[in-house]
Order: sequence, then structure tokens, then C-alpha cells
Amino acid sequence: MSGRVILAPLAGIADSPFRLLARRFGASLVYTEMISAEGLTRGGRGSLRLLDFEPEERPIGVQIFGSDPERMASACKLACKTGPDLIDINCGCPVRKVVRKNGGAALLKDLGLLERILRAVRESSEVPVTIKIRSGWDQLSPVAVEAAKLAQECGLSGITVHPRTQADGFSRKADWSIIQEVKRVVDIPVIGSGDVFSPEDAKNMLDRTGCDAVMIGRGSFGNPWIFTRTNAFLDRGEVPAEPSLEERIDVCLQHLKLAIDAYAEPAGVKKMRKHMVWYTRGMPGCKELRLKLFTLESSDQVRQAFSEYLAQAERKQGAI
Repeated sequence: MSGRVILAPLAGIADSPFRLLARRFGASLVYTEMISAEGLTRGGRGSLRLLDFEPEERPIGVQIFGSDPERMASACKLACKTGPDLIDINCGCPVRKVVRKNGGAALLKDLGLLERILRAVRESSEVPVTIKIRSGWDQLSPVAVEAAKLAQECGLSGITVHPRTQADGFSRKADWSIIQEVKRVVDIPVIGSGDVFSPEDAKNMLDRTGCDAVMIGRGSFGNPWIFTRTNAFLDRGEVPAEPSLEERIDVCLQHLKLAIDAYAEPAGVKKMRKHMVWYTRGMPGCKELRLKLFTLESSDQVRQAFSEYLAQAERKQGAI
């Protein structure tokens, strides 16, 4: 991997079209959406489909989650058959339906079980294994440093730290000092995650924590330019201008084409609806545009809606 800006594994968002676009705009590494070890080992179609990726997405990591060491090891073997560049173990998802089955961030409550999972997956993997954690289950049980040491002892190749607890969800400000603490105690690469919404945020995280790379999640929604702009800032100290109205719409339509290629119509258009909300965020008259976009089911209709929107915007600009 070259570069220091990474796309987060985003459930329900970071599908193949999203990952392709992120790579084209400069993300140095992408991940699949998190995949259930239970679903994979039982042959679930939805879980197996999440393993699909295009060569252009490389380097790519497959992220798996679960709470049973043997099943996690079996899921890892299945995932390795698709030829990913690494396997990532999710120990950070705070969502109730995941943690109530002892998956995701719930593993941080039982480091003994976590160790068994880490060793089982590492021993069964044909590629490097990494882990993504939160700082702990709640504010009373910070375990990020201990979990990071454990990951290194078990032979993992890297760790991503999102410095919020499971109880925090996304409500508290990310405590970047925890990333710094983890970086101090391990020799394996440390990726920082949390509250990176601009090139300046990324540089601040790298400077303040000493982490090796920055992972961007919510900051990439409708904003693949964040990778290009952040790379430019880190490499040359310059932040390129924000994309114009026309550029935002053009890339949204590129994303739409990728979605249609992957899912056909109307499924691809429907999957794009949330992305179109993000792409149009802050645009003049975006409320009315979004209401219209949410009624459409074909790519031609979406293109026509954007064409009409741009024409109207030009008329308004010309009248000023």
C-alpha cells in the first residue's frame, strides 16, 4: 500500500461502486462492508455477495465479524479464496444487532475471547490480518492499549483505532489521544479513525498522534474528493479547491453508472438515493431536488433531473 488515506469499511455504503470511486480518487486502501462469519460459513447469499470485488479496487481488505473462534477461522478461509490483500477483524461496530451476539465492539468486553479469535484467524489466513477496535465498551472500561498489545502478540499486521466507546456511538468527539497511546506501545502500523472530515483534519491527526495512516468514513459520503484533496495537502501542503456544482453532479452520475453496472435498474438507482442526498448537500435548492430524485427509478430520469437543475441554476446566475 502506498499513501496514508484509507476508506473505512462502511456497512451498507462501501459497496463495490463506492470503493471503485474512492480508489479512483486516491484512497490508498479500501475494505468490503463488514461480513458476518456466521453468514459466510452457512453459505448465505448476501454474505457471499459481499466478498465480490473488482481488480481495480485493490488493495482491498475483507472485514469479517463474529464471536466464535472456529467460525471466524472458517470465514477467513472462505474469504481468502477470493484473493483479498488482507483480512480485517471487526471489533468496533457499536450496532445493537451485532453486539448483542458478542460481535463487533462487544469483543472488547472479553479480551480472552478476543485473543482466541485473533489467533484462530491469523493461523487460518493466507494474507496479513488486521483489526479495527474502539477504545472500549464504555468510558469505565478503556482497553484500546491492551487490545493493541494483544493484536501485536498474536501476529497481526496492523490495527485501526476509532477512539470512541461502543456506548458513545458517534455522539462524543473522538479522543485522538487514545490513538497516540496505542501508537506508543506497538510496533505494528496504527491507523487512526474518527472525526476526519477535511484534509486539515487528516494532517492534524497524523501530526498529533503519530499514526501511520488515516481512515475516513463519514467524511467521504458524497465526497470522494476528500481523498484527492487530502493526498495533495499531505504531499504538497496545498488544498485543492472544492468541486464545482457541475463537478459534483458529474461524479454523482459516474457513481450512478457504477451502481447500474453492479445492480441494474431500478435497484441501482434506489441504492444511489442516499448517495445522491450526500452529493447534493449544500447545493442551492437541494431540498426540492432531493424530493424529486427520491421519486425516480431510472438513470435516464436522474440525468434529466440533474440537467434541468443545472439549467435552472444557470438561468438564476445569469439573472443576477
